[in-house]
Amino acid sequence: MMSADTEPAAPGPLLRMRDIRKEFPGVRALDGVSLDVAPGSVHALMGENGAGKSTLMKVLSGVHPAGSYTGLVEVDGEPRAFADVAASERAGIAIIHQELALIPQLSISENVLLGHEVTRFGVIDWGATHARARELLLRVGLDENPAAPVSTLSIGAQQMVEIAKALAKDVRLLILDEPTSALNETESDRLLDLLLDLRAQGVACVLISHKLGEIMRVSDEVTILRDGRTVETLAVERDADGRPSVDEDRVIRGMVGRDLDQRYPDREGEIGPVRFQVRDWTVDHPAQTGRRMVQGVDLDLRAGEVVGLAGLMGAGRTEFAMSLFGRSYGRYVRGSLLRDGEELRVRDVTEAIAAGVAYVPEDRKSLGLVLDDDIRHNTTLAALGRVCTRGVIDPGLETVEAQAMSERMRVRSHGVNQTVRTLSGGNQQKVVLGKWMFTRPELLILDEPTRGIDVGAKYEIYLIVRRLAAEGACVLLISSELPEILGMCDRVYAMCEGRITGQVPRADADQETLMRLMTRTGDPT
Repeated sequence: MMSADTEPAAPGPLLRMRDIRKEFPGVRALDGVSLDVAPGSVHALMGENGAGKSTLMKVLSGVHPAGSYTGLVEVDGEPRAFADVAASERAGIAIIHQELALIPQLSISENVLLGHEVTRFGVIDWGATHARARELLLRVGLDENPAAPVSTLSIGAQQMVEIAKALAKDVRLLILDEPTSALNETESDRLLDLLLDLRAQGVACVLISHKLGEIMRVSDEVTILRDGRTVETLAVERDADGRPSVDEDRVIRGMVGRDLDQRYPDREGEIGPVRFQVRDWTVDHPAQTGRRMVQGVDLDLRAGEVVGLAGLMGAGRTEFAMSLFGRSYGRYVRGSLLRDGEELRVRDVTEAIAAGVAYVPEDRKSLGLVLDDDIRHNTTLAALGRVCTRGVIDPGLETVEAQAMSERMRVRSHGVNQTVRTLSGGNQQKVVLGKWMFTRPELLILDEPTRGIDVGAKYEIYLIVRRLAAEGACVLLISSELPEILGMCDRVYAMCEGRITGQVPRADADQETLMRLMTRTGDPT
């Protein structure tokens, strides 16, 4: 019998994973990982790309079925062996992958209740289906018509639909893999607030993210993985002002195994004269003639300089960059690109590459890489002439060149014959960089070059960018992360509604100044 002074026992963890080991051919992805997640908590899972975070969650969610790994998985203290995703969902576990699993042509209701349709006499009851979907949408704070096609929603709204879809399955443990990587700041804040609301409703969340600020804002515990092993789990407590007990540097040290004395490398070399000039660059929407997406942009880029282009989502940064790179976006209206005072022909991608221009896109998987091909072919794809003999690709020369570039980019792989799809996000990004470095660019445009990669890989990419600038190239860096812009750039242009609204030298740049310029509408004064 329990005495009056005896406190009731604290509830055990909702999830317990012990000594999880998972191997792929030639690779041990998980090497004895353990993880506990308490009911109604937000548990962050952090580590460098390739540390094993996504693999661990695929084990938990049944993507990697029982028998393909060793170790113990318990839910509510009961051992579980999930044969597939459906089995984990029946246990109240749902995973939302970085690439959303929605069907664009179907309605919101059809996506939310797919496999859980509301029927009457064996026929879908559309009135009840839409009503149930609306309940779930309101629960995630999304006020949309359930009958509308998912394709009409923004990426942020689609992310909320994914969460509503998980809630339809009576989820108790929600796994989110890089949920804010493609969201703007407002959408990210909204999603993080939703996680806190779900926590208050008793839903546990496992959050995988490389954005340390987000982790510190919402997590109750942080588990750090490194090289497929559990390094440590940190409890995050907050003072009266909401400040977390664990700082970002502490988490970074656990992730990379050392202190990072600085987040951004020092600049090397001197900034030279103006090499590239963009004048009155104007572009229309690809399908709506007369709708200006880029309006009269003027830019100067100096040799050895990293120039930032800052703007909110929809400001026209990517549209400008893609249109400049061989008119890859929209309808060209007017404007010129000059190198050393002479106008260049950049009417298509081939001419842009010949003019010394390279563009690293923000979406590396769909625009930057051939995922099912190997590192060797991806590296040389944009400059095949350099690995040809008498007009025919020389496999030996291609291998030598790809190996040299892979070493220069510090790509972690089993060799240049490894398929790019099997690389971590950070190493995929290095392959994209290597592909365009192989063209020997004089102007390198980087569009969100560190999106979705960890702090260690980010620093390596920053070093590559700095080294390229030190060799005399011009670099235009587009980023939604203002600390990255401020830490890496020698000068910053701000953009709003397709126009350049001002430029700020590094010495005068701060987040407040840039935000004022990024929200300035109309013609700059």
